[in-house]
Amino acid sequence: MAAGVYVEGDFADGQAGLGAEARGEFAEAIELYGQSLTQFEATSDRAEEARILSELAWTHLQAGDSTTARERFLDTVQAYEDVASKFFEHFVYITRATNNRGGLGISLWDEEDGFYYDVLHLPDGNHSFMKVRSMVGLIPLFATETLEPEVVDCHPGFKRRMQWFLDHVPDVPHHIEMTQQSEQGVRRLLSIVSRRKLLRIARYLLDEAEFLSPHGIRALSKYHAEHPYTLTVNGQPYRVDYEPAESTTGLFGGNSNWRGPVWFPLNFLLIEALQRFHYYFGDDLKVECPRGSGEMKSLWDVAGDISRRLTSIFLPRADGRRPVYGATDVFQSDPHWRDLTLFFEYFHGDNGAGIGASHQTGWTGLVAKLLQQSGG
Repeated sequence: MAAGVYVEGDFADGQAGLGAEARGEFAEAIELYGQSLTQFEATSDRAEEARILSELAWTHLQAGDSTTARERFLDTVQAYEDVASKFFEHFVYITRATNNRGGLGISLWDEEDGFYYDVLHLPDGNHSFMKVRSMVGLIPLFATETLEPEVVDCHPGFKRRMQWFLDHVPDVPHHIEMTQQSEQGVRRLLSIVSRRKLLRIARYLLDEAEFLSPHGIRALSKYHAEHPYTLTVNGQPYRVDYEPAESTTGLFGGNSNWRGPVWFPLNFLLIEALQRFHYYFGDDLKVECPRGSGEMKSLWDVAGDISRRLTSIFLPRADGRRPVYGATDVFQSDPHWRDLTLFFEYFHGDNGAGIGASHQTGWTGLVAKLLQQSGG
């Protein structure tokens, strides 16, 4: 195998993306010394892509549920059923690959820790987990969707192909949750993360000493502040530390940092994922939030809690100061500025102060949806 970073058999740029940023400067060293890396975020992204494309196909199919619409979509419904079937199968294959990459018994799930990690492949054929607890290990939660029986029953072509796939492809039923039922029949959950793994990941996600900050979910666990991850390559040590503000190195652009701060777009996707899990499991599935508090919450309530932590970045506290402006007194107290809120690129992992570009409405503007949905 050529040196390089690969994902599910495809080569990727080892210096690009969230995973490379979190891994820091040793990504180049991994390639230099003939080692390679299975990156999990790209695998999860493909599963999420399959979920979204399948959902789009279902949107078109359900548009044909009325008599008039059925007549209008009669010529195209077969094509959309084919698309839905294709991405249903892709999703299941990707889910299976995370647990047994290439049929080689290489899993991206670490049963000992209860978390997803990248896997480092060594020149001697051995492999090991790169135990960096980052957003990379939370992204698998995003790819989840429920197939309701009444929707499946309306499309016999899709239902027939799905059932054949379940009956004839080995282990496929193990990667689809089918524990919930409605009056119409079995409800199916497509998800990389099983219920058991979800509960284990939640222990890290909702721990204030790990990912859960007062202002949202950190991109890297605070655990690494006291326990930096170190990898020695050819005698040279490389490390990843928890850095809640600007990056301390210019290797990845200086002020762009995925090793600790809070980023709105991934927090928003995580909130939506928790809501989708709640849609399937309902209020019967509860987790402790925050961890150690003794307070058990449904996943819907957990999503609301994270939402309110994010919106608190922009709202005045009891002392009238907004976390978004940190120690910048002119924005905190000057009457000409204090109510003109800026939408920063990302936020300090401990105190919520805005960092990076200050007009990043493209994704930080998602706070409006969170305020509408969960309040402040």
